[in-house]
Amino acid sequence: MGKKHIVQKTKEELIKEREKIEAASKKEIKIGALQKIKEGKIYISSSYNNTIMTLTDPSGNTLTWTSAGNIGFKGTKKGTPFAASKVAEVMAQRAQKLGVERVEVYIKGIGSGRESAIRSLANRGLDIIAIADVTPIPHNGCRPPKVRRV
Repeated sequence: MGKKHIVQKTKEELIKEREKIEAASKKEIKIGALQKIKEGKIYISSSYNNTIMTLTDPSGNTLTWTSAGNIGFKGTKKGTPFAASKVAEVMAQRAQKLGVERVEVYIKGIGSGRESAIRSLANRGLDIIAIADVTPIPHNGCRPPKVRRV
């Protein structure tokens, strides 16, 4: 295979990267500070493997999101109710930073973290206006396979 060449960045390149990251985070904070959105929508996608939460403004534009994997859970622990409650706590903190006080909650999926996520949102001080289950349900299912002829 040969020797691997490791590229080392200079101090100037590292400083430029850090400035870009700080500018992006300041821009995100400024957007939230200028608008001061009072209401929002939280979409919870709860599967067997993970719990993902997205906070949007009333028109549906994403403000912030987080998931169990994003927080630091790995493997099968991402699908647990405990991980979902931690995700909800982080989401509530971010919503309060953005100034969102009242939320509508839309739940999708059949994971084990559905109820614990809603409880954590309510316990963290968010005013929940409505809860809706938007899990897709098949009406007639897919077409059955042909009859096997031997």
